Amino acid sequence: GRKPANAAFWWVNEEGEEVKWSFEELGFLSRKAANVLSEACGLQRGDRVIAVLPRVPEWWLLNVACMRTGIVLIPGTSQLTAKDILYRLQASKAKCIITSDTLAPAVESVLPDCQFLQSKLIVGKGSRDGWLNLKELL
Repeated sequence: GRKPANAAFWWVNEEGEEVKWSFEELGFLSRKAANVLSEACGLQRGDRVIAVLPRVPEWWLLNVACMRTGIVLIPGTSQLTAKDILYRLQASKAKCIITSDTLAPAVESVLPDCQFLQSKLIVGKGSRDGWLNLKELL
């Protein structure tokens, strides 16, 4: 018989919820995420994307997807304020921001001052006007 696949990624939250991906699953999901960044968000090699997320499984998936595509990932902690997010968006000239539904209002409050931003991805179950939902696109 075949041995079970080794886990490439194993995430457990405080409630005991688990996400476990084999190397094959991580490869498949990261290719899908790379397609979301390239096609839905219109990003190309060398473009910058800011991810302001807690360390949820999608954070690691997006890291691998950015490595696959040559997109520059700028990580940010979920403790950033709207002022911090604005500074990072302006200084980096990021074309995309990826955040959670709880941090999206802070991003929306600074959007008028972000002339380079072209797309916004939300990680979570909720939806917001003008935002793409990563889970739906995957």
